[in-house]
Amino acid sequence: MQFRQILASSSSTLLLASLIITNVNALAGPQMSQAVPFLARPKVLDQVDLAGDVGFDPLNLAGTVDNLMEMREAEIKHARLAMLAAAGWPISELLDNKIASALNLSSTLDAADRVPSLLNGGLDKISPLWWGFCVGLTAAIDLYGQKRARFVADYIPGDLGFDPFGLYPEEMDEEGRKRMQLAEVKHGRIAMLAVTGYAIQEAVLKEGVVDETPFFFAPFTQTLGNALEKFLQQSQ
Repeated sequence: MQFRQILASSSSTLLLASLIITNVNALAGPQMSQAVPFLARPKVLDQVDLAGDVGFDPLNLAGTVDNLMEMREAEIKHARLAMLAAAGWPISELLDNKIASALNLSSTLDAADRVPSLLNGGLDKISPLWWGFCVGLTAAIDLYGQKRARFVADYIPGDLGFDPFGLYPEEMDEEGRKRMQLAEVKHGRIAMLAVTGYAIQEAVLKEGVVDETPFFFAPFTQTLGNALEKFLQQSQ
């Protein structure tokens, strides 16, 4: 009899504890965004597992899983273009004049050594044939990506099957694949900010990013030597 009472008391205690935990979780409210801690994490993000997910969708643009996957696809495309542009922009300012001179061509840089852009102007200096090639190549890649999205099982946004150097981990290394996907998203987001910064900086300061911040692009020994020279001059 005493055992039954103890058992009943224990069951009641466990039931009460579970009810308390449930109520506490309900009162705690929605999970907060990691990126913007004072905003609630969008629930649609919990329905899929995406690399780089920090709960950031303050305007709730995704809404549904289908919209979310389309936006991730767009983010990956823009991220890859931005990574190419983040490197290509300063390289163009460093080498365009030299290459144009060697090939007896006119430089596409302006008088302030700025590359052509929407804000800088000068896009008319680029050959229409090159623009046509870029549009055609982009369309072909996009159509190929859409085909893979329809027919490849377990398709991941941005997966074009392009890995000529075999850097992407094997299928059994799920953690390695997640790390690679996360690295691409993080670098792509930084690159998009960098390219935006290039464009705004050149439009406002009227000078190329290489000329404005030469210490980022000069050889390390030259940068160190210039810093040492300035230090010695100030010390005298």
